[in-house]
Amino acid sequence: MFTGIVEELGEIAAVEPLPGAARLTVRGPAVTPGARHGDSIAVNGVCLTVVTTGHDSFTTDVMKETLDRSALGSLVPGSRVNLERAVRADQRLGGHIVQGHVDGTGTVLAREPAEHWELVRISLPAALDRYVVEKGSIAVDGVSLTVVSAGAGEFAVSLIPTTLALTTLGLRRPGDPVNLEVDVIAKYVEKLVTGHVREVAS
Repeated sequence: MFTGIVEELGEIAAVEPLPGAARLTVRGPAVTPGARHGDSIAVNGVCLTVVTTGHDSFTTDVMKETLDRSALGSLVPGSRVNLERAVRADQRLGGHIVQGHVDGTGTVLAREPAEHWELVRISLPAALDRYVVEKGSIAVDGVSLTVVSAGAGEFAVSLIPTTLALTTLGLRRPGDPVNLEVDVIAKYVEKLVTGHVREVAS
């Protein structure tokens, strides 16, 4: 589990195509020390398993399913990525519960700079629309954010200077893809309520 509080803005050092997969070498000097084979690190919000580690980088294998369903397939050497290690049980939950299981991808639609923040509008797949509400939580490229507004097919978030400077969201431009993970609590509530309504109806 993750919190959506990015620890480091890393970089893709290499992309090695594999049959039905790809191996990424990720440079991350802050998250690599202490990382071991089998540990989980979120890369742009996608929970990936560490295969090997080096001085300041680690490798991870990405299945075709993940490449197809997330924006990781667009990464190339030099791409900047958000990195977060799995949260420990004794840590503060600074953001919200983030599983690292991307629900879909959106596209940056527009950026509106202001004096102390920047409003960013992002497209939203129709299947995820019902899970996104004003003042609710959403993870964009693994960054825990509060939804400012939500409409049909899109939502908006406000980014503070720290988020702009320390995550990929400061680099994204209109047309760029981003990974989206909706609040898992909303999905559980939907399933429970739907099941209860069916029982009552029957």
